[in-house]
Amino acid sequence: MLFCPGVFAQDTLPKFSVTNAGKNRIIIGWVNNYELVKQISIQRSFDSLGIYKTILSVTDPNTKQNGFADTKAPNDHMFYRLFVVLDKGEFIFTKPKKPILDTTATVSIEEPIKKIDSVKTEPPKPPGFVPSVYVFTNKEGYVFINLPDAPQKKYHIKFFEEDGSPLFELKNIVEKGLTLDQANFFHGGWFNFELYNDEKLLEKNKFYLSKMF
Repeated sequence: MLFCPGVFAQDTLPKFSVTNAGKNRIIIGWVNNYELVKQISIQRSFDSLGIYKTILSVTDPNTKQNGFADTKAPNDHMFYRLFVVLDKGEFIFTKPKKPILDTTATVSIEEPIKKIDSVKTEPPKPPGFVPSVYVFTNKEGYVFINLPDAPQKKYHIKFFEEDGSPLFELKNIVEKGLTLDQANFFHGGWFNFELYNDEKLLEKNKFYLSKMF
């Protein structure tokens, strides 16, 4: 990711800036003062309460000052937010923001565009496999967590490789719907998960993730 620090005003996480720099460039920027960050993903949506789609997970989330030039936005009034995963499975969704027009922007910023292969093949399903209604792969190819009563419960989820090796854990989930970026899983294939309410195991299941990058 190439970004020109100092050109656009940046806010300290969980605050961030969104600037319309003209020429189909929406600049998302931030300053990171957290001690350890495992993931920062930039998400956008057509409205503040709608479905957010991850457009990029930064290569090094612990970089002090960082940002991204979105040149593929459908329009210049999309909503943006950041999904920040901290240490020990804690995570933050920033408040959504719309771009602010910057008429003084003159600096050219490059974007590392990752091409996504839109052709996906249906994986062979294990015998007796029944997809979860809580954790599954949505039509965009992302892992979606569906927990309508999350604000009233104490959910947490553990994710594993197909061989049982632990990957990561999400604790204190309060979002009713949560989309996880593929960067969390490093590769395509089958993954296992365990869903808990407090310490009670509610479900053990798996899902298939197509390799997009």
